[in-house]
Amino acid sequence: MFRKILIANRGEIAVRICRSAHALGIASLAVYAEDDQSSLHVSMATEAISLGEGKLSDTYLHIEKIIGIAQQYGCEAIHPGYGFLSENPAFVEACEKAGIVFIGPSSQAIKLMGNKIAARKFAKEAGVPITEGFSGSKEEILEKASDLLFPLLIKAAAGGGGKGMRIVQKASELEQAITSTSREALSYFGDDAVYVEQFLDEPRHIEVQILGDQQGNVVHLYERECSLQRRYQKIIEEAPSPTLDAKTREEIGQAAVKLAKAIPYSNAGTIEFLLDQKQQFYFLEMNTRIQVEHPITELTTGMDLVAEQIKIASGQPLSFAQEDIKQRGHAIECRIYAESPENNFLPSPGGISYYSPPKAANYRLDTFVDGPTVIQSSYDPMIAKLIVYGKDREQARADSMEALKNFAIHGIDTNIHYLLHLLKSEDFHQNQISTKYCDQETPRLLNEMQNEKENFPHLPIIAAGLGFELQAQDEKDQHSNSIWQEIGYWRLLPALQLTIDEKESKVELWKVRKGEYEILQNDQPNTFHILYKKEGKIVYEVNGKRYSAYVSLNENQSYQISLEGMLFHMKREDRLGSSEFVIKEGAQEGSADQLSSPMPGKVIQLNVKAGDEVKKGDVLLIVEAMKMENNIIAPKDAQVQEVYVSQDAMVDRNMPLVKLS
Repeated sequence: MFRKILIANRGEIAVRICRSAHALGIASLAVYAEDDQSSLHVSMATEAISLGEGKLSDTYLHIEKIIGIAQQYGCEAIHPGYGFLSENPAFVEACEKAGIVFIGPSSQAIKLMGNKIAARKFAKEAGVPITEGFSGSKEEILEKASDLLFPLLIKAAAGGGGKGMRIVQKASELEQAITSTSREALSYFGDDAVYVEQFLDEPRHIEVQILGDQQGNVVHLYERECSLQRRYQKIIEEAPSPTLDAKTREEIGQAAVKLAKAIPYSNAGTIEFLLDQKQQFYFLEMNTRIQVEHPITELTTGMDLVAEQIKIASGQPLSFAQEDIKQRGHAIECRIYAESPENNFLPSPGGISYYSPPKAANYRLDTFVDGPTVIQSSYDPMIAKLIVYGKDREQARADSMEALKNFAIHGIDTNIHYLLHLLKSEDFHQNQISTKYCDQETPRLLNEMQNEKENFPHLPIIAAGLGFELQAQDEKDQHSNSIWQEIGYWRLLPALQLTIDEKESKVELWKVRKGEYEILQNDQPNTFHILYKKEGKIVYEVNGKRYSAYVSLNENQSYQISLEGMLFHMKREDRLGSSEFVIKEGAQEGSADQLSSPMPGKVIQLNVKAGDEVKKGDVLLIVEAMKMENNIIAPKDAQVQEVYVSQDAMVDRNMPLVKLS
């Protein structure tokens, strides 16, 4: 077994690898970019070495620098996690040349499966079903496309992680889609090759986890269903799949093992399939690394996949056979992203000011956040993975919803409320979903979310905010019947004037006894009883109904209140000396004459210059952040008067980009 390994990654997967390494008695060395200096994986590792500042190519993607650190500090192996260098055959070969073990498959396996065109051909030759498709130059694809029925799916040959994929509904859209996909593929994967395949209607996304050792043994650890996706990015995964029948489950597992043995494959990998409505499955791709969603397999099989990766890389054979692996119970994983669902899911990097995760025996949280921190715009927007285990799917679903209601993140926007609505939808409950579900149903879900938030009664929100202050003040004077006598200038005011998400509210507050108050709203008395308060969490009753809320106070003296999975903003307008309350803003596109950036990011494409004539709908420039491209569109026919940014410039939210006339 290795004595020390280097972790060539960041975020929650680096933390995850630290834990398994330490459990095996192995020392860990973390590498980090300077903007990650305070990240959790840096403090968890046995040692931590800086990669310096600069772009990803200067830090987490700098092969020579990482290999040099591993050699200098006596690391015998490197675990790449997922993303970054995990599927880079040049990195594997550099490790081999330096005499360092790569904790993953061979460079030959990565090359074979990393190119989607070659992988499809190999899978077909191995007897695994695939959808019809082809590759080639733009001209060749345009010519061959007439042989297939639309819609078509265009994919980057070297793609992964939901990037480099577009659906084309009609022939007139094909050329532009090829250009965009090719550009994105070159940017993310260094290879602009694309291929086209038949797009399946209403498919399910099923993937099979496999493990192979260096002695030729291969097993599968059953399947995961990942059908809930937005823009091909997985959001909620579950194991086992609620869709597969027993016969298909057996066949798809055997097909995955068959393909892995044909490679031959060593270490952990995932073989992904599309499943149609007739339970026919088709090879999609193979990910030659640990997957983001691996925890749901761990919870339902009892395996530590990262530990198994390390053991396999050290030369140990698998210690179990296929018949030893059983699936038990059900697990659901929700990915918590820094993004704004109400604002077209734009990335929401920035500072987390308050962080309170849910806690229960059947909850697992994989994250790199353990308190206030900064979510950088240059990395993936995932903050955490909430994994919940239950005896069956319904218990896992119910407990996942409860966990999301008690997951509080303040300071940035997140998708927590959106995830909650997905889980509580009748469609998810009845398993009436597909890979197209989110893209089709999100407008409806967002409307439901908005209605729920707008119609939520103000009184529990007010009680949460005031209770945050009152609990501390309650210790000072237990004898007064008027709260104004206890807390300074309040006694001079006839009422409390509040603003909740731009809506005004006025109440009067009176103390009954310690921890018990009366709130007068619209001349109606309401009982308010504080039961518990600690570290921002407050448990209380309003008119006999119990609530749990999470409250934090901003620098501008406004409250952020997490309640029932929703985030509210409340300001005390009567508070003397308070600064201006800034309501949470979405992306600001600017006026018709001046366009501003909807998010912090980088200008990756600039299509215009001063003096150009543009038509309504033209793409003026593209701003990219957290693996997401945002087209800045001309809102009218106009002339470009001024361009404020240049190619590759970094921009902030609401920063002026282009002025039209």
